Amino acid sequence: MDIQAEVRKKAEAAKAASYKLGTLSTKVKNEALLAMAHALEQRSSMILAANAQDLEEARQKGVKRSYLDRLMLDENRIAGMAEGLRQTAALPDPIGQGDYSCVRPNGLSIRRVRVPLGVVGIIYEARPNVTADALALCLKSGNAVLLRGGSEAIRSNIAISSLLAEEAYKHGIPEGAIQFIDFTDREAVGVMTHLTGLLDVIIPRGGAGLIKRVVEDSSVPVIETGTGVCHTYVDESADLQMALDIAINAKTSRPSVCNAMETLLVHKHVAEKFLPMLDEAMLAKKVELRGCDKARAICPEMQPAEEIDWSTEYGDLILSVKVVDDVAAAIAHINRYNTGHSETIVTRDLVNAARFQKEVDAAAVYVNASTRFTDGFEFGFGAEIGISTQKLHARGPMGLMELTSSKYLIMGEGQIR
Repeated sequence: MDIQAEVRKKAEAAKAASYKLGTLSTKVKNEALLAMAHALEQRSSMILAANAQDLEEARQKGVKRSYLDRLMLDENRIAGMAEGLRQTAALPDPIGQGDYSCVRPNGLSIRRVRVPLGVVGIIYEARPNVTADALALCLKSGNAVLLRGGSEAIRSNIAISSLLAEEAYKHGIPEGAIQFIDFTDREAVGVMTHLTGLLDVIIPRGGAGLIKRVVEDSSVPVIETGTGVCHTYVDESADLQMALDIAINAKTSRPSVCNAMETLLVHKHVAEKFLPMLDEAMLAKKVELRGCDKARAICPEMQPAEEIDWSTEYGDLILSVKVVDDVAAAIAHINRYNTGHSETIVTRDLVNAARFQKEVDAAAVYVNASTRFTDGFEFGFGAEIGISTQKLHARGPMGLMELTSSKYLIMGEGQIR
C-alpha cells in the first residue's frame, strides 16, 4: 500500500466535501446527528464485538489496567456517546453567528461571522469514544474530518466511524466529509502532519509522546491538547470531609483520564489530621501514595516521592502527596509542575479561593469541586474535541465555537479608497 497516496486521497475527499458541508442548514446537520445517535444504540452489539477483539489483543500484550479502561466500551459508554451526539444537536449552531459589527464613517458596513475551519485532522490514542465525539462536533460546526485512531482500538474505531458515516450520508451530510484511516501504519501520522492545503488544523489527543511528535513535526497548524498533571490543594480552612470526597473522586473515579488528580497538596496546619484520613481512604481504593518527607513523617507507610513524581501524569492509581506552608506555596508548586490543565482548591476562605483562581495558570481552576469536571460534556458542550492547554485560539475543553474561524462581510455603495 502507498501510505502517502492513500492518506492524501482521503484528505482530498474531505476537502472536496467541506465546501458543501460548510453551507448546510442547521436542520440537516441536526437530523443527521440524531440519526447517528440512534444508530449507535441500535447497532451497539456490533461495536461491542469489535471492541472485545481490541481488548483481548491488548490484554495479550500485557497493557496496564488504566490503558484497558480507556479502551473499553460497554452499553453505558455507548449510551454516553449517543447522548453526546444528541446534546450536540441541541446546541446552537455557531456557523453564521455574528460577533462584531460596525458602520464606518465612509458608510461601509462591516460584520464578522463565524465560519468552519474546513477540514480537521484528529490523531488520537486508545479511547474509541473520541471517534463519535469528534464526528459530532466537527459536523455540527460544518467541518469535514480526517480521523487517525490508535492501532490498539482499530476494530472499535472502524466499526464506529463506518456506522456513523453511513448514517450521516443517508441524512444529508455530503459524501466524503467523514474520513477514517483504517490501517495502523504509523507513517500515516507523518503524512497527515504535512498535508498543508488539505488539512486546516490538526488536533492530537493522547500521551505526551504523541503530542510532542505532532507539534514538532507538523507543517499544518496544531491545536495542542496537553497532558494532565492536575492538583488538589487542601487549604487550612477546608472542610476536611469535603476535601476527602473531592480527592477520592479526582483520583479514583477514572484514574486513566487527563483530568484525574496526580498530586495532592495539604496545608501544614491540617496535614496531621487530614493525611491519616486520606491514607485510609486511598488504601481502600488500592491507591499507592508517594509522599514528601513531611507527609511520610505523618504516614510512614507512604513511598518516598522523588522529584520526577511532581511532574508525572501517572494515569493510574498512584498519587503524590506534599505538605505545603500556605496557599502561596501551593500556587508556586502548581505553577512550577502543572501542565496547564485543571487545578482545584478546597477552602472556606474566600480570599484564598479568589487568589488561587487568579494566580494559578491553568485552563480550568476550581474552588471546592473535583478536577474531573473538566470535560466538554460536563461543561454543556455536548462533547469535546479535546482539552487545549495552550493559550492561542482555544483553551480548555473545546466545543463547537473552538472549531470555527471568522469571516468579515463588508457591504458598500461604491466606496473606493
